Parts: sequence; structure tokens; C-alpha cells
Amino acid sequence: MDIPRLLEKKIEAELGKEKVIMLYGTRRTGKTTIIEHIAARHGNDALLLQGEDMQVAALLQQRTVANYSQLTKGKKIVIIDEAQAIPEIGKILKLMIDSVKGITIIATGSSSFDLVYSTGEPLVGRNIVYHLYPIAQIELSVTEDKLTTIRNLEQRLIYGSYPELWHLTNQQEQENYLKQMVNSYLLKDLLTMENVKGADVLFKLLQLLAWQVGGQVSTSELGNALQLNKITVERYLDLLSKVFIIFPLNGYSNNLRKEVSKSKKWYFYDNGIRNALINNFSPLQSRNDVGQLWEQYILGERMKYNSYRGYQPQYFFWRTYDGQEIDLLELDNKQHLQALECKWQSQKVKIPAAFAKAYPGADFTVIHKDNYLEWIVEGI
Repeated sequence: MDIPRLLEKKIEAELGKEKVIMLYGTRRTGKTTIIEHIAARHGNDALLLQGEDMQVAALLQQRTVANYSQLTKGKKIVIIDEAQAIPEIGKILKLMIDSVKGITIIATGSSSFDLVYSTGEPLVGRNIVYHLYPIAQIELSVTEDKLTTIRNLEQRLIYGSYPELWHLTNQQEQENYLKQMVNSYLLKDLLTMENVKGADVLFKLLQLLAWQVGGQVSTSELGNALQLNKITVERYLDLLSKVFIIFPLNGYSNNLRKEVSKSKKWYFYDNGIRNALINNFSPLQSRNDVGQLWEQYILGERMKYNSYRGYQPQYFFWRTYDGQEIDLLELDNKQHLQALECKWQSQKVKIPAAFAKAYPGADFTVIHKDNYLEWIVEGI
């Protein structure tokens, strides 16, 4: 099934503005499919280059105006797929967009560190950044009705939303695909870096995080389990977030003494990847981690939903030392708090007393399987 991607339309709308469009996202989320569609629609006006092709990389590293002018002659769109594979890609993009008039550049990256660190400041005002996630429910709503969505909910909690899953015919193929993703693709960018000890350490770190989804994570405890120092663990966590496998939530505090503010929780962008790491694809009725799966699914889908509609709040969790807690806080640019508590079953949940007292202007909602679509899909 061909699922229309929201970012494809957004990127198309930006063409012709002589900007560098950066499309980030972990491997296999569909970045290449999007740019191939764009290249096909624009025919001879588009130049599609593969950043992992050594000849392409060597050609682009000849940083002269004459080289780039000749390379892009007659083109309006220059597309570089997996641009993070090209050394000094930031300087390359800057010179190309500054010196070749009339072109728009699309650069995709399955890791953010090379592109961000190399391009950050020099391209301010000349770049547009998009993040492509695994398939979002807001994208699926175009091709399936509400009843189908509800029927497929358990499938998505267990197997996640990577695009390729829609082309596989049975659950065994889906399990094999996700395990292959974990073993072969997700860590590819990190393993090319210096000072990374190897795939086995990163894999074990991800496994530990997978078991602790929704819980506060101690880097000291992770270090003890992996025989790494705390600084190395923190660096690995940062790198894993920069290849879009995991993301952190910080504790929110208004400097109240009883609020937890220095801890972090770590979540996976996709439930299927998390379940592949712990090798558990059992149905929900036989699992003891349904709450974790639900919380992670809602957080991930909520972030996709917000991102694709151009809303970028800050995200936090909230907890006090005496155990009062809220799963997700969204803080907008007017400092308004939206508090979201994730519960699989519909039930009455009171707002924590300490939170209500400290933040009387905040909104509080419980998201459960009977109302969740209101929070991740427009028009439901």
C-alpha cells in the first residue's frame, strides 16, 4: 500500500525558494522514496545524487564555484541522498547555495550530527529542516477509516510503523524485518565514528533502555551494567538520539523542591524497534508491559502529529519525590502547559494535587484507547 507522506507536499511547496532543505530521519523511514518522487515529477530540472557513492562524494568535495556550476548546469533542484556520508558536507552545501543561483538543494540525512554540526550557523536563514518519522497515524488516516484504525491498533503497538511493514504479508516477515533493522541498519552511522566501542555495546545499551521505557534512567546504573563510565554512557545516549532511534524527556520543574528535575526518561521513536530489541512480539493479552507500549506509542504519535502540523512545543515529564507524576507535558511558546497522562484503559484519573496547586493554569487530559485519536489525528 502506498501511503502518502505529509512531508512530501511540504517539501514540494518549498521548491524554488533557493534554500537548503534538510530532511532528517532514521534509515528506512522513507526519505529516499520521497526524494525519488520529487525527482521523477521534475524530470530534467532535478539532479539526484547518492551521498554514499564514493564518486559522488569525491566530486562534491572539489569545492569550487566552477565545479558546482558545471555540475548543476540546467538544474533547478539538486538532491543529495544520505548527505551525512560526505565529509564536510556543511561547507559544500554553503558554497553551492551561495554561488549557484536559482537552485534549491534537498539534503537527506539518517543522522543529524554531521549535518547539524557542519551546517548549523552558516546556513541560518537559508535552510529549512524537516524530520521524517516512521508512518504517522495522521498519515494513515488518509487511506483508512476509523474502524480499520481501531482494529489495527494492537498491530501498531507491537510492530510499529516502519513503511516497509505494509509490504510484508505476515507477522513472521515483519518480525524478521525489525530484527534486521536493529542488527544491520540503525547503528550503521554510529559505527563509522571514532571512539564508539562497537555494535555490541550500543545494542546492550538500547536493550537496557527498552526494558526501562517510561521509567527514570540512571546513567550511573547503565554504566555499571555496561562497564562504561558515566560520561561515555551520556555520549552514547546523545549519539543514539542523533540517529533518531531514541529521544529523551527531561523532568519539568518550576524550582519547587519536591519536583524531580535532573532525571531523564528515554523513549523509542518506534514500538517495533523497542520490541525487536527485547525480542518480544507477543500479543497484548499475554504481556505485562502494555502500559509501557501505550505510553511510548502515544508520545511518539503525539510528537509526529505536532511536528507535521508545524507545532514545536518543548516536551517534559513531571514527577515529585513522593511519587506524583504525569507522563507528558507540552510547553508552548507562550509558556502554557498541556499535561497528558497515558492510560490504556478508560478510567477516571485525578490531576495530581501538587501539580494542580503549582500550575493552576495548565490543562490536564487522560489519553486512553477510547479517545486517543482526538490527540494524534486531525478531524476525528
